[in-house]
Amino acid sequence: MCGIAGVFSAGPVEATLLDNMAQRLAHRGPDGQGRHVAGNVGLLHTRLAIIDLEGGAQPLYNEDRSLALVANGEIYNYRELRAELETLGHRFATHSDCETLLHGYEAWGIAFLDRLQGMFAFALHDVRRGELILARDRLGIKPLYYCHDSRGLAFASEIKALLPWQGMPEVDPHGLAQFLQSNFTCAPQTLLQGVNKLQPGHLARIDARTLRLETHAYWSPLQVAPLELKLDDALDRFGVLMHDVMDIHMRADVPLGLFLSGGVDSSLLAALLAQRVDEPLRTFSVGFPGTSVHNELDAARRVAEQFHTRHSVFEVSADDMLNCLPRSVWAADDLTADYANLPVSMLAEHAGQELKVVFSGEGGDEVFAGYGRYRAPWIRRTLAALRAPGSGGFRTKGIFAGIPHALFKPQLAEAIHGWRQPFQQAWQRTPKQWTRLQRMQYVDIETWLPDDLLVKADRMLMAWGIEGRVPFLDHRVVEFGLALPDGYKIERRTGKRFLRLWGERYLPREHLWSRKKGFTVPVDDWLRGERLQTLLKVLPDSEGIRAWFDPAEVRKLLLAQQQGAKHSTALWTLLNFAVWHRIFIETAGQKPADQADPLAFIA
Repeated sequence: MCGIAGVFSAGPVEATLLDNMAQRLAHRGPDGQGRHVAGNVGLLHTRLAIIDLEGGAQPLYNEDRSLALVANGEIYNYRELRAELETLGHRFATHSDCETLLHGYEAWGIAFLDRLQGMFAFALHDVRRGELILARDRLGIKPLYYCHDSRGLAFASEIKALLPWQGMPEVDPHGLAQFLQSNFTCAPQTLLQGVNKLQPGHLARIDARTLRLETHAYWSPLQVAPLELKLDDALDRFGVLMHDVMDIHMRADVPLGLFLSGGVDSSLLAALLAQRVDEPLRTFSVGFPGTSVHNELDAARRVAEQFHTRHSVFEVSADDMLNCLPRSVWAADDLTADYANLPVSMLAEHAGQELKVVFSGEGGDEVFAGYGRYRAPWIRRTLAALRAPGSGGFRTKGIFAGIPHALFKPQLAEAIHGWRQPFQQAWQRTPKQWTRLQRMQYVDIETWLPDDLLVKADRMLMAWGIEGRVPFLDHRVVEFGLALPDGYKIERRTGKRFLRLWGERYLPREHLWSRKKGFTVPVDDWLRGERLQTLLKVLPDSEGIRAWFDPAEVRKLLLAQQQGAKHSTALWTLLNFAVWHRIFIETAGQKPADQADPLAFIA
């Protein structure tokens, strides 16, 4: 698990450029740094050592050094791939899981991607062919961003490492419109002009002679075919699959831990991990007493006791958590206003003092249909589809719905009309024979999952030098869940039915079938009283807000909140953008203090 970056330029690579890029990725790789420079190609790597601690430094090369690789992530089936490649005559120089990428490409060409089980983003320089290949894992667990213009191509694990190539960054109004309405931007869009995300399940090639960039998909959930199995047979087959997934996900040369929320997904991971470790599993939970929001600390404690884990609970004040906002925005850099970024960042800070690898349950709700939005009543869906066509009544309402467009300056007001386009396009790509539930799952797997949840899972952890592992997003599990009949996943008003039924092998029934509470933070508590009064003074006059919004309309929104209107989510979104603008536009990605009052930060 690491940070990668590099350039493929029209002229020679400047060492100072690579130095600046590497410095901005140092948090992703505190254990070492390496680079490959060959003419107009420069690759760099910052390492967090997880497998082959002594010999796995990158860049990696094949036998005759005609291929050079920098990679971020884990190839979980590397042992099996290595054995197969060695029978074909390939000689390995290290025990690194990532070296299989080099020899796999030599043996099978780009089709080797179909053989990989893992999470990854990599850059491979094919010296003989004079091209650079970029690729990202099927679900987008690992990030990869790039800029492509007349100067060539620059790429990096995080946007902040592209700023030295970009020069003066500028906000993209279409990316901002998506962020405002959804709290995230959908690939390939970002908040910065000229910066794109490589989409999940895609690869890109750039040719040295023409500097032309071509991208295409090598995998898509749309390939999934229905599974016709009796329920008991499906449960048994999933058990076999999940045990294999856990076995390979636990491959590491360092200790492992788990973020335990008390929900179905993390509780099942606790059961599966605890039976595979020799010493008590290390688990972590976070809660915020004295606030208006629910937490599931008691449920997490019960699971920890059942599986005899070594459990730590961090109870934090609302103020301490709010003061993590500037640093968490810097960490995310591909801005999401997901409330859970804050507690996850705080958990990662504590866990990072003793661990390098932590498991979490991302993906369970998307793959096995756990969200309430998948069970919306027919009449509500129909009305939503009439009001906002193109996605079957799904993801039709933005955060700023009902707020006058006078809030937005003209360029943004024009862009805001197209914010739903990624959801509409995803919906319309699905096969005609797919059910509505499958379509909703697919839309979330293409957008919300990689562009919000996995930004949190990667960036909040890597900011503290931790690798996050998400077994429910093994692509085989995703394909299995999408292929199940709807009735296996949803029954009346209950979602995630299949996973709950399977989980009865490990956990008490009352734990699995209790109503999902969700995980949130006390935003409503923050945006009232004296803090709201301070926000009224500083938010309308912050530089990012003045650039894209009418300050008078922002004040109206804040005054309405004071008088009892419910604009907390919209105001939280504006505050996050103001903090992001201060960091990435005004100060070129400068890292804030670990604790900083966000209201003072934007003042």
